[in-house]
Amino acid sequence: MAIPSRYRRHLMWATLAFGFLFVNFFRNSTAVLAGDLAAVFDATAAELGLLHSSFFYVYAAAQLPSGLLVDRYGPRRVVSIGLAGMAVGVAGFAAADSFAFGFAARFLAGLSGAAIYVAVLRFCANWYAPEEFATMTGFTIAAAGIGGVLATTPLALAAGAAGWRTVLYAAAAGVFLAALAVGVFVRDRPADPDDRPAGADSGTDTDSFREVLAGARRVLGDVDTWLMGVALFLIFGLNFTVIGLWGVPYIVHLYDVPVATAATAVLAANVGFAIGSPAFGALSDRTGRRTEVIVASCVVFVLSYGVIFVAITPPLAVVALVLFLGMGMTGGASVAYTVAKERHLEDSGAATGTVNGMAYFGAAVFPAVLGAALDAYWTGRVVDGARAYTPAGYRVAFGIVVAGGVVATVCALALHVRQRRRGEGADAVAASAAGDD
Repeated sequence: MAIPSRYRRHLMWATLAFGFLFVNFFRNSTAVLAGDLAAVFDATAAELGLLHSSFFYVYAAAQLPSGLLVDRYGPRRVVSIGLAGMAVGVAGFAAADSFAFGFAARFLAGLSGAAIYVAVLRFCANWYAPEEFATMTGFTIAAAGIGGVLATTPLALAAGAAGWRTVLYAAAAGVFLAALAVGVFVRDRPADPDDRPAGADSGTDTDSFREVLAGARRVLGDVDTWLMGVALFLIFGLNFTVIGLWGVPYIVHLYDVPVATAATAVLAANVGFAIGSPAFGALSDRTGRRTEVIVASCVVFVLSYGVIFVAITPPLAVVALVLFLGMGMTGGASVAYTVAKERHLEDSGAATGTVNGMAYFGAAVFPAVLGAALDAYWTGRVVDGARAYTPAGYRVAFGIVVAGGVVATVCALALHVRQRRRGEGADAVAASAAGDD
């Protein structure tokens, strides 16, 4: 018996989300593995930041081209090929015995995984109604949050028991299985128009290359794109730097606790990511509020990380709560993807790819920035073969996080004002037309 379309679309989405889970698992794994990688590669903080960023630089740069590819060839082919390439990159990183080899393997994983999130959003635009899109975006990001959770305490325990290389080899196998599942099971859009929800993308199977480039020009020429992009550059970039790289060393260095304990505190952040994303998406869909959610999230981000900046070593439970809130606010900022999609309905791949690229460019830039701040205050202390950093260095690093959050808040407010004025203008035009009648 055939599976009804409304259930089949959820199963296909879950298959795509399973693949996306591995993207976040691998890109965040360096926080727990930082000590092992520093010892194996004899790396400084700046070098660890560069190694961590090797995934994000190419991931960010590939976002707009990835959006164009998704618009051109559809989610199924792009994701299945991307996951296969990512499996090779993860396995290569597991085998790396030098900094250069590890950098190249992580670079390959980032390049291969670059299109997956944008492709899932394009799938959602094709299979779900507009009023469901923010909710499904939230659930997609929640899948990434689950991957982030797996990259904390579970990874620390598994790496301690079996070795980090073995764990990454197993992850590579999982990524490859996900690639096969996507290729076999997922379909880009409903074959029967009657199965397409009202308002979902109803375009042709693929856009021509000329249409795709024209869409890119429209997206890049929109001021709102840049306001959303800068806000995400800061919120995503700073959050992923703290959670994906420096959060665990910060707790280990300043609280003198084992890596597994520090990873548990960072796990709280990824739980916040997994909970916050669908919660804010559903809230936005239910209330119709988009930019208000983004602004509020940026404000809470600033206040949360401000606690660590001021206190530096508050109780560890407070640190876990701060990380939970700070990372949870990423879910609210992610409503920007829905705003971008609604601003450019016919170019949703290019729109979401562009703002996503800006978000992950931040994740590429800030690890080295915060790493340089930490190196500047290093006193020469080494623990288990890795550099240990000072409270002064971490204060400067978290000061950068807070300052970035303030700038993101300004961008979000500007976006909100522009959207409100645009809505008021549309209402005035409608009222004038009604009066003429």
